[in-house]
Amino acid sequence: MRGSANTGGRRAACLELVEWSTLMLGRRQRVSLQFAALALIFFLLASCTTPKDVQHHVIISVKEQKLALLDREKLVAIYPVSTSKYGLGDWPSSRCTPLGELEIAKKIGDNAPLGTVFKDRRRTGEIVLPNAPGRDPIVTRILWLRGREAQNANAFGRYIYIHGTPEDRNLGLPVSYGCVRMKSEDVIKLYDIVGTGAQVTIVDAPLATVVPAAAGETQIVSTGNGGIIVR
Repeated sequence: MRGSANTGGRRAACLELVEWSTLMLGRRQRVSLQFAALALIFFLLASCTTPKDVQHHVIISVKEQKLALLDREKLVAIYPVSTSKYGLGDWPSSRCTPLGELEIAKKIGDNAPLGTVFKDRRRTGEIVLPNAPGRDPIVTRILWLRGREAQNANAFGRYIYIHGTPEDRNLGLPVSYGCVRMKSEDVIKLYDIVGTGAQVTIVDAPLATVVPAAAGETQIVSTGNGGIIVR
C-alpha cells in the first residue's frame, strides 16, 4: 500500500510537471508569436515611411516677395509670393510670417483641381476662380511648415502654410495673414517637386543675398515636357 501510494504520488507529480511544461511552452510560443507579429508591424511601418526630401531647398525672400526653388542647391525656379501684411514674427495669434529655418511637415491636396477651396485642411467641394471678387480662401495645395528653430517654433501650431491663393493680383505684395501665398499653377508645380522634410528658409533680405544665381532673375516659364526653368 505504501509503495502504491508513493507510485501514485510520483505519477501525480509527473502529470503536474507535464501540464506545467505544456503551459509554459504554450506561453512561450504565444510570446514568440507576439514578438514576431510586432516585428512584422514595425517592418511594415518602416517600409511605408516616406523618405525625407534632402534634395530640394525652398528660399523665401520677404523683402522681395519671391520664392526660389533649389535642387541640390542649384536654382531651378523663382515664383512671386505674398507674405503677411502684419509683418514678421512667430508669437501665437500674431498673424505674422516667421523667419528662419523650417521644413515641410505635411502636404495636403493631392490631385485636387485648381482652385479647390480648403477649410481646416479639408476640401469644401467649392472651386474658386483666380481673382474672384470678394473671395480670399486657401486653395489648390497646402504645404504645412514646421519650425526648426526657437524663432519659428510656433509655426506648425499656428498653421503656417505655403498655399495657393485666388488673389493673383496681389502676388508680390505682403497681404496674407501669416502664410506664404502662391499662384495656383505655381503651388502645384512646387507641390509636385518637393517632399516632406524639404528645407524652407525664410529671410528678410533680397533673394540674391542668399541665392547669388537669383540676381536679375524675375520669372519662370514652363517647358513643353512639364519642367520649369528660370528666365
